[in-house]
Amino acid sequence: MNSLLQYAPRYTLNARGFLRASNWSILTTSMVQIITDESTNAIEEFYSPTKGVLSVDQMIFDISNFMDEDIASFYTLIIGTDSQIKHSNGSTEVDFVTAVIVYRQQKGARYFFRKEKQHKKPVLRDRIYTETVMSLDLAKVLVPQIRESISQEKYDLEIHIDVGPNGPTREMIKEVVGMVTGSGYVAKTKPESWGASSVADKHT
Repeated sequence: MNSLLQYAPRYTLNARGFLRASNWSILTTSMVQIITDESTNAIEEFYSPTKGVLSVDQMIFDISNFMDEDIASFYTLIIGTDSQIKHSNGSTEVDFVTAVIVYRQQKGARYFFRKEKQHKKPVLRDRIYTETVMSLDLAKVLVPQIRESISQEKYDLEIHIDVGPNGPTREMIKEVVGMVTGSGYVAKTKPESWGASSVADKHT
């Protein structure tokens, strides 16, 4: 198992699915799956193993409550997507997982995720573009609603992209970072894009 917050100091995911800091008690983690309609790409609902079915509004309410638990802290809202190729019955499919994380700096985090399967050729460039577009599409849905409920003074927003200076994805960094910054968001790549490479990756 990868460390959940591999690049966020002192935090790991334990066997029960909680974030633990070395000098803090266990913090509750909400792990949810957004069920999507692939034909419209509409976000319909969330499922939480601890809270059951959640709407988008309920997820935002949960994020807001998490922030209100420690109003003195500053937060980072992170959206990141990762994918994994799978072969089944002679066919190839790609699992895409998009994670939404609210990170209380130096004190823990809570996260949510969506999962979607696509039947497509496992071309790396196409997967990276799709991952980036999925994160941006989710941001378009969530950000306006989050801003209605939570003051922008409380948090920064980042899009984490699963590309880095080592390996075949290095040639795509400029392109996908440009997609994110051109949409008005802050882009993070490896080793700082743990929202995609660690959190989302865990559930692919």
